[in-house]
Amino acid sequence: MRPFVHLLIPLYLSLSNCSGQTPRLADANALGWFIYTGDHQIGLKWAIHAEYQWRRAGRHLEAPQQHLARLGLVRTLTDRLKVSGGYTYFQSHRYGEYPEVIGRPEPENRIYEDVALKDQLGRLELEQRVRLEQRWLGSRDQTGAGPVQTWEYQHRIRYQLAMAFPLQGAAIDNGEWYLNAFDELFIGFGKNVDDNVFNQNRLSGGLGYQFTDNAKLELNYLYQIRQHAYPDPVAKRSVVELNQGFRLTVVYNLDFTQVP
Repeated sequence: MRPFVHLLIPLYLSLSNCSGQTPRLADANALGWFIYTGDHQIGLKWAIHAEYQWRRAGRHLEAPQQHLARLGLVRTLTDRLKVSGGYTYFQSHRYGEYPEVIGRPEPENRIYEDVALKDQLGRLELEQRVRLEQRWLGSRDQTGAGPVQTWEYQHRIRYQLAMAFPLQGAAIDNGEWYLNAFDELFIGFGKNVDDNVFNQNRLSGGLGYQFTDNAKLELNYLYQIRQHAYPDPVAKRSVVELNQGFRLTVVYNLDFTQVP
């Protein structure tokens, strides 16, 4: 994975600066993301999706980076196809050498819609997901203090390709290890996006363990390229984050249809 990342960085930076603009500032941060996610069955083809992400930054993960809470409804259409939608609350904190947040954390509200398609290629499990997001980004005053002053509306589309590969048999079964990886591209669109069309890309891969059909644990390496929406106020130059760290994910699904 490292060689691919090392090719991706100069390619992105060269594309970003090929128009003759002032070279971007690069901001490298260490990350640690702790995630819980689960689809909780409430009917034969319906489930409630619940998710929380606690994201930290800094060499010793001493700084809060972001918090994310997501709640949605999932509909299974076929064995391969699912659609879902719901609400996400997102909060950004001050971190890094060129922080976007000046003072108090800044909130964001989102509505999202998903389409997910699964395929099996031999032992390899593939999942493609397209997500649309309607975003309301909150901003405080120039000091970063006080209540949110304005909300800016934006659109974003995300495409993720994820895969899982069993290490102990033809399929991933209970009590077995597996490899997993994904890449996800974020593209902004609409009148309020300006120059921030490319929003970010996440590349991740690592090791997972399935305790039961409804319980998994994954530890992944994470590389994130993220472009700031606005230039740094001091340097007056655009900023791109080149972050790397880990993701620790707990997957735990409940089946409320089995409750007596």
